[in-house]
Amino acid sequence: MTAASDGVDFTPSELDRDATFYVAGHRGLVGSAIWRKLEASGFGQLVGKTSSELDLKNRDAVFEYMAEAKPKYVVLAAAKVGGIMANSTYPVDFLSDNMRIQVNVLDAALANDVERVLFLGSSCIYPKFAEQPIREDSLLTGHLEPTNDAYAIAKIAGILQTQAVRRQYGLPWISAMPTNLYGPNDNFSPKGSHVLPALIRRYDDAAKSGASSVTNWGTGTPRREFLHADDMADACLHLMEHYDGPDQVNVGTGSDVTIKEIAETIGEVTGFTGETEWDTTKPDGTPQKLLDVSKLADAGWTSRISLQEGLERTVAWYRDNVDALRE
Repeated sequence: MTAASDGVDFTPSELDRDATFYVAGHRGLVGSAIWRKLEASGFGQLVGKTSSELDLKNRDAVFEYMAEAKPKYVVLAAAKVGGIMANSTYPVDFLSDNMRIQVNVLDAALANDVERVLFLGSSCIYPKFAEQPIREDSLLTGHLEPTNDAYAIAKIAGILQTQAVRRQYGLPWISAMPTNLYGPNDNFSPKGSHVLPALIRRYDDAAKSGASSVTNWGTGTPRREFLHADDMADACLHLMEHYDGPDQVNVGTGSDVTIKEIAETIGEVTGFTGETEWDTTKPDGTPQKLLDVSKLADAGWTSRISLQEGLERTVAWYRDNVDALRE
């Protein structure tokens, strides 16, 4: 691989459906949705490995696999993820594991001349008190939310590495920053899940047991934006075929709700009829995280799955699969 100028001579266009396409993290929430989208879009050479088959923290193994698979396209959706409790308890794990995964996959992709890479980050990369809605240029302009700063730093490093590849090698690699995601194959474990799957499990358990009340963390006042994983997958393919630029692209719906509102809606969808209580001794996290999605809209994409529809589909999937879910 030889260095190139800062300019990237590339025009986004329809991807080759017959080319090898590697989805790193294809069993997770985002990766599995992307895999489904690519299959439905006619890609016939999808490749992926489970974490037991390929440890992405093992640099030699990643390089060996990438040289063997020789993908033309890569989506890096693999990551160690978790909610406030997990991020606060294990910051070293979230920083170290994600840094190693990202550096290994991106370096191996570079060494094997992968044409198009999409790196997926998280909206937690932005400052805790960023102006709302959060624009892409808010990155690195303020302090991060301390409950997940280690994870955020790792994701910021991934964005910068993607940008560095563009500058040094002239490759049209891009990155996207999704808002809070949910859907099939999410992590619904009590200790490791994000807020929405945690609420689904909590309210569904309460509805089944006939509990009179449910207790949630915080005050319920923070506002969050939620995007169904299938919408995210659709946006990923759209960006790979229609966007080329150094800046990360926010991916979301452009609207948000309070945690209290989302809890009430999940209660209704699951059939819970009791009371909801709030433990205000527990942290709220960032007051608001609403993404400015104007760059995404300019690229020609908007969300299609409503929150109500998405929640109904996710609760149904959860109930169908709850016995096989990870703890």
